[in-house]
Amino acid sequence: MSRKKSKNSQASSGVDNFGAAELARSAAIEDSKNEKFVGSLLSVDTDDDHIATYLFEAFLPGYVDWRWAVTVAKVDEDSPATVCDVVLLPGPDSLRAPEWIPYSARVTKEDVSAGTIVPTEVDDARLVPASAVLPGDEDLDLHELFELGAGRLRVLSVEGRDQAVKRWIEGDRGPNTDIARWAPKNCGTCGFYLPISGSLRQAFGACANAISPEDARVVSVNHGCGAHSEAIN
Repeated sequence: MSRKKSKNSQASSGVDNFGAAELARSAAIEDSKNEKFVGSLLSVDTDDDHIATYLFEAFLPGYVDWRWAVTVAKVDEDSPATVCDVVLLPGPDSLRAPEWIPYSARVTKEDVSAGTIVPTEVDDARLVPASAVLPGDEDLDLHELFELGAGRLRVLSVEGRDQAVKRWIEGDRGPNTDIARWAPKNCGTCGFYLPISGSLRQAFGACANAISPEDARVVSVNHGCGAHSEAIN
């Protein structure tokens, strides 16, 4: 537990103005269950006239450079010091756990298999209600309504679309892969290229060439492979 220091906060290396170093050390030993896990006094941090925190080396297995932090309080100069709490705090060279990432943000495509259900958050930023993108004052045919998202509760938001574009362009079926660099022509000029519908029509399509390694996959218009329709002997 870290404590916010006041303007008059002072820290001194080993200076025990409270006279409670031994009390603090005993509390750390009691908490650690073994004297060998508590090292020397590193510092005494004084928050105000009534509270001080004693930092001791911690020699617990797996806790390299951690410290025992024992907070001691005194009502006044004449009152005996009492222990408020004993905790372990990381030092500058401590090995710490990485910042917590919610499970929903750690799921990858490798985690999804037959029978796996991965719920989508109600407020997922990648999606917006379909009603928000359907024009209310235009007469659209069924094909146009379908492309805009009629029949679906939610459709891609601008953020969701931008994430997909970045992922696809930088991925294995974008323009910067070796197979694309060595291709005779790009996918956009191939007879097996099927443009996808919607706002990404001009940038992406699906490959329909059975002998292409990209068959049935979404490819960028400037991707390519050696199975181009016009690569004729």
